[in-house]
Amino acid sequence: MAEKMLVTQALDERDLLRKKINQKIEEFQCVDYARNNEEKGIDSKRSREEFASEARAAYQQIMDLIARYQRIETAIIASNASTVIKTSYGEYTVAAAIALRNRLREKKEKQKLFVENLRNPGAKPYKEAGFEENLAEKMAAQYHTAQKAANEKNKSLEEQAETMRLSILGKDTKVRDDKPLAVVDAYISENRTELMDPLGAMKLAEELRTKTATLLKEIDTQIKISNATTLIGIG
Repeated sequence: MAEKMLVTQALDERDLLRKKINQKIEEFQCVDYARNNEEKGIDSKRSREEFASEARAAYQQIMDLIARYQRIETAIIASNASTVIKTSYGEYTVAAAIALRNRLREKKEKQKLFVENLRNPGAKPYKEAGFEENLAEKMAAQYHTAQKAANEKNKSLEEQAETMRLSILGKDTKVRDDKPLAVVDAYISENRTELMDPLGAMKLAEELRTKTATLLKEIDTQIKISNATTLIGIG
């Protein structure tokens, strides 16, 4: 009969096993050397028989721990592939939700790695797939750039228009019924720069960021609930 445990328990034991296995490997000794006329190993201070027995036992213990680790890991993966969680943006298997969470978080991971690479160039390469955040940043950046450029052109236009007004009013003639200043207004109207923003870039960028933040929060919550309530069998 397969052993049953909650996913949270399995995750905790898996983490503990990882540390324990690495510690056992660090302490593992299976090779020593000794003088032909002496029984004990120079480094281990064990007799040849004791050293061989302890090496075999230590090796088997490590292999048993690895086998236990792999059984738990296999059970967790199988559970993640079949257990479904619900969010306001749809249903996902736990495995898919974890992959999605990792991808959505990649932008922040990139920023962390960027700082690390500044301190230690080339320390860690990264492959960025935080598409939603990249897209939101792109839209916001384009909006601000275009808005700044449009404002600068309109400011320049107003300065030109003011020069035209002064030129017209400065002539030694009275303003007639045809209202020559209307030409200036028409010039401003025809040459004013306006944003071309068919998608509503800033609003759309904010919606993307809100969706990403909400989805990450929901995924974290639902995975925790699922892990704390889902039983898995350890073969």
